[in-house]
Amino acid sequence: MLASVHVADVGTRAALRVLRAPPKAADVAGLRHATTALTAPLSGSVRPRPDLRRAALIAFWDDDDALDRFLADHPIAGSLGDGWHTRLDPLRAWGTWPGLPPDIPTGRTTDHDGPAVVLTLGRLRLTRALRFLRTSARAEANVVGAPGLIWATGLARPPFVATCSIWETTRALSTYAYGQRDPAHPDAIAADRAKPFHHRSAFIRFRPYGAQGRLAGRNPMPAHRLAAA
Repeated sequence: MLASVHVADVGTRAALRVLRAPPKAADVAGLRHATTALTAPLSGSVRPRPDLRRAALIAFWDDDDALDRFLADHPIAGSLGDGWHTRLDPLRAWGTWPGLPPDIPTGRTTDHDGPAVVLTLGRLRLTRALRFLRTSARAEANVVGAPGLIWATGLARPPFVATCSIWETTRALSTYAYGQRDPAHPDAIAADRAKPFHHRSAFIRFRPYGAQGRLAGRNPMPAHRLAAA
């Protein structure tokens, strides 16, 4: 199994088309699950400001061949084709999500300490949205300047909410996620476990092994930052 994240600046009209029509596993060979979203910069604000021109896709696949076929043939792939995408090998996961195998390790420690990508995925309980936004804002304010962060964005298609972040090393992301110097993220984890924000959620750490394309004129993950095969 692998995951992919695709992000592209396509304009408002095309972004809304992508948002309305995510690929379906029943229609795409080798696709396990996919969600489309609009992106939003991470900040310390409780009022997210989505970018109506920037669309995204998060997908889980059986293998690289399935993703290659999608990139070659599918209309959504064509819509996002002038943007950027990355291929991700799961290292550990906490929680559950459609398309995610149940046998992925759950422990915090992994053997990999190279570049890493983290996806946080949630299906928000709307009655807890304000509490979630307040808690997330504090964590997001800290992640923007966290040592070792390469790039990050929020994503949403309510009730679906997510973040994608790229880190120089697993150690850097673990320091942010679990360290006590800036406890906003550990506090957010504790708040969610005490009274969950989501109907379903997952925190997934990946080894990035492929990236292609550009956003705002650059590749958020150039080749020299990719993990070795």
